[in-house]
Amino acid sequence: MGNVLLCSRLITVLNMTENLDYLSVKIVIGVILAGGQSRRFGGGDKFLKKLNGKLLIDHVVDRVRSQTGDLIINSNSDAVLFKTQSLPIVPDSIQGYAGPLAGVLAGMEWVLKNKPESQWIATFPSDAPFIPLDCVKKMQLRAEKEKADIVCAASGGRKHPVCALWRVDLASDLRKAMLNEEMRKIDLWTARHRLSIVEFPNESYDLFFNINRPGDLERAEGIAQFNAIKP
Repeated sequence: MGNVLLCSRLITVLNMTENLDYLSVKIVIGVILAGGQSRRFGGGDKFLKKLNGKLLIDHVVDRVRSQTGDLIINSNSDAVLFKTQSLPIVPDSIQGYAGPLAGVLAGMEWVLKNKPESQWIATFPSDAPFIPLDCVKKMQLRAEKEKADIVCAASGGRKHPVCALWRVDLASDLRKAMLNEEMRKIDLWTARHRLSIVEFPNESYDLFFNINRPGDLERAEGIAQFNAIKP
């Protein structure tokens, strides 16, 4: 009888854990940042380049979709380019290609208007095809443990400020900083808030490897093939 009761309680705890995981995912809105001008790549829409026969942005979508509730794309390009992704396209609300912070702000303000029950966004660059599948969960755990406003991913001792978890209620402060102070550097603004860092262990490659230049596509193909990463 005691063993049966113990098993019953264990199943109840496991079910509660699953429900908590499900709920925590639903309160985080994913934002893929594709609003830059890709200058180091030579211009154009870098996210439409193919890696092993698949669009770069589709690699990112597939790796982060299950980690978040709703998923949106921040981009200043023609929304027609994203027809196959079937996701909301949100342009920068600060004009003039103001950098990644403008994409973060656009994501925050979209959530405040469309998903006010959500308190967090998780941002990802559109040119990082190997983002860890547990990225959001690890950042959430760190945010809860350290009562952080922002949690940034890191690997190999290097921060990846575009891959981060952000409290949505920071939107007003960010907008003021961008308009009144012309704030553009992520590190300068995040230093004003409770920032935590989550270090991800590197495999034989950088999990946050991003494609900045044409030659990086070849490197990424090699990484994917050598490590048997599915496209």
